[in-house]
Amino acid sequence: MSNDYHDADDDAPVQEDRLWQGNGWTARVIKNDDDDGWAVAMIKDGEPEPALVGPWTMGRDKKNPKPLDVNAFNTLVKTANEVIRRHEQQLHAQLHKNLTVGTDDGPVKVCLDITPDEDDPYATLTAFDQYGEELARVRVAPTFKLSATSAGAWIDHGYKKP
Repeated sequence: MSNDYHDADDDAPVQEDRLWQGNGWTARVIKNDDDDGWAVAMIKDGEPEPALVGPWTMGRDKKNPKPLDVNAFNTLVKTANEVIRRHEQQLHAQLHKNLTVGTDDGPVKVCLDITPDEDDPYATLTAFDQYGEELARVRVAPTFKLSATSAGAWIDHGYKKP
C-alpha cells in the first residue's frame, strides 16, 4: 500500500458505529451519565460545545448503543440545524424589537436594537416614518424597555434621549 493512498484516507470523514462525521457535523454516541443508557451529541464543526445532546437507542443486545448509520446521521443533522435556527431566531427576537405608534403625522415605527457587547453593551432606539425614512436615532441603555408608552413618550418629547 502506498503512502499517497493512506494520506487520502486520513482526510476522509469518520463513519463509525459511535462516531460519524459529515455535512459540517460530528455525531458522537456517549454513555449517558444519568442512567444506564446512551446519548448522542451533535457538534457543529469548529464549535467547542454540542448544539444538541439527546437520548440514543440501545442495540439489540440491550447493553451497547445502536450503531450510527447514514440515515440516522442525516436526521440528527437536520434536527441539530433546526435547534440552532430556533436559538438564533430567539436571540434575534430578544435583541431586535419594534412597534408602531400612531401620531398626528401618521404611523411611526420605533425599533430597539440591542448590542450585547461584553465590555460596553448598549441599545439604539430608531424611529422611522411610514415611508421608511429615519426620523431619529439615539443610544440608550441595553435595559431600555420598548413599549407603546415608552415609544410614545420618546416621540412626544421630540425624540430626545429618554
